[in-house]
Amino acid sequence: MPKTTLKEDTFQFCKDYIKERFNRIHNQIQEIQTALTTETKSSAGDKHETGRAMLQLEREKLGQQLSEAEKVAQLLSKIDISAGSNHIGPGTLVKTDGFHYFIAISAGEYVNKDTNVYCISAATPIGKILKGKSVGDIVTFNGNKIVVKEIL
Repeated sequence: MPKTTLKEDTFQFCKDYIKERFNRIHNQIQEIQTALTTETKSSAGDKHETGRAMLQLEREKLGQQLSEAEKVAQLLSKIDISAGSNHIGPGTLVKTDGFHYFIAISAGEYVNKDTNVYCISAATPIGKILKGKSVGDIVTFNGNKIVVKEIL
């Protein structure tokens, strides 16, 4: 597998992660909206009002999640994976002696048949430590020494 393919596949994994997150949030908002519009006034008035208030609070939380997802999507859209670099930064795939990291957004672990890559934000603790490092550099994270083997 060519080196760029792993990086491209991992980048696509991050895009799909954001797309799924948007879809999930939109679906939940739609469910709440439906519940709010279909709920009829019951004979237990206080119970009805409490239920509506809970739904409103849930909708507000989902609105905040949607806003956060939009910020993450915007950050991801600014990443250019075609730009090569000798230093670790956004859009780089880092191979260390232990793990592989893709510096973009926190999207979890991308697993393919050959390699596992942790998709992390540059703002994560390991992302901050790796930022600006080059091949051969050694960093310490959680008491473990990590050697940067390759930057793609």
